[in-house]
Amino acid sequence: MFIQVCLYFYCKFLWRCLKFVMRKLTGRCELQRICYNTKPGASRTMKIETSLRDSKSKLLQTSVSVHPDAIEKTIEDIMELKNINPDINPQLGISLQACLLQIVGYRNLIADVEKLRREPYDSENPQHEEMLLKLWKFLKPNTPLEARISKQWCEIGFQGDDPKTDFRGMGLLGLYNLQYFAERDTTAAQQVLSDSLHPKCSKFSKAEWEKKRMDKAIGYSFAIVGINITDLAYNLLVSGALKTHFYNIAPEAPTLSHFQQTFCYLMHEFHKFWIEEDPMDIMEFNRVREKFRKRILKQLQNPDMALCPHFAASEGLINM
Repeated sequence: MFIQVCLYFYCKFLWRCLKFVMRKLTGRCELQRICYNTKPGASRTMKIETSLRDSKSKLLQTSVSVHPDAIEKTIEDIMELKNINPDINPQLGISLQACLLQIVGYRNLIADVEKLRREPYDSENPQHEEMLLKLWKFLKPNTPLEARISKQWCEIGFQGDDPKTDFRGMGLLGLYNLQYFAERDTTAAQQVLSDSLHPKCSKFSKAEWEKKRMDKAIGYSFAIVGINITDLAYNLLVSGALKTHFYNIAPEAPTLSHFQQTFCYLMHEFHKFWIEEDPMDIMEFNRVREKFRKRILKQLQNPDMALCPHFAASEGLINM
């Protein structure tokens, strides 16, 4: 343990020495070198974030957690600290602002998502009830819901006659995501629901089914899987794994809509992955989900990665 601590401080000392030498040789601080030598997107923003967080300056350390309204003033303070003339280096301020908007925005997005996750579904709350009923209407437009407490909820993948019990794990966040998918990409959501109930009747041709050995074609509970995929998206967000994706597709601060669009993508991709895996029974769900999670994580390790949209819900995603 002592050796590891010594090695850590030794490497940190060498790194600071290297930064000092590079500044003397190039005439530029580390922030300038990153902004001028790294393309916009996750590669640049993550390097800027690391540089600010690991700086010995308190101003730079705290800049990653300032209020969005204070970003412009923070950049002015950073440039003054680094003795950088904004008139000679106008692009630096613009680049730093874009990076800080993404960094601060990601932290705020985690807070927004966490707030929804912690809020329990309340059947006495008219807004919560309205969202739940809208979910039914979007997924089953031609089938009236006979009663609020009904076995019909099982038709869209809930476990019992009252969906509120299924939202305990992810709180209101699970409902927000499911309703977003059903409303923003209704056709795809209805198709995924139909396939989950009747996997053998999906849009795959008979030859494709036979080629993939889809004779067993195990389905799954749409709503329950949606809540489970919400949990996956939440953990990817909190762990920082989604930084690669958001820093590449959000020109400024990533928002809740970006998170919900990402959920739609994960839902869509998991559905395809489930069919490709061809599980023996529903008991294999955890194995398939874990394998899917590892595949997504591997994709997100690529600094140029942006989870590509394949559905209407994400038409607004823009790769920088």
